Amino acid sequence: MRAIWNGRVIAESDDTVVVEGNHYFPLEAVRHEYLRPSSTRTTCPWKGEASYYSLEVDGQRNPDAAWFYPEPKDAARAIRGRVAFWRGVRVQP
Repeated sequence: MRAIWNGRVIAESDDTVVVEGNHYFPLEAVRHEYLRPSSTRTTCPWKGEASYYSLEVDGQRNPDAAWFYPEPKDAARAIRGRVAFWRGVRVQP
């Protein structure tokens, strides 16, 4: 699977975990040069607290377009160390 935004491959891996229709990529499969820290946090009742990254590619920014669960609850332990994408990021084979 590939996560693509603004013409760039942000992440690529054959090892994604699908939860609620979202592909979670291993952190090591993500191109960190496109990630920017975000202070945004949200809470999911069964996964826990999510943290976010914004994406920056060729001077364009996509706020909070990637999220991850630093300490997921037991029910979501399969996504520990993984990142998912939204907000216009295409995830495709």
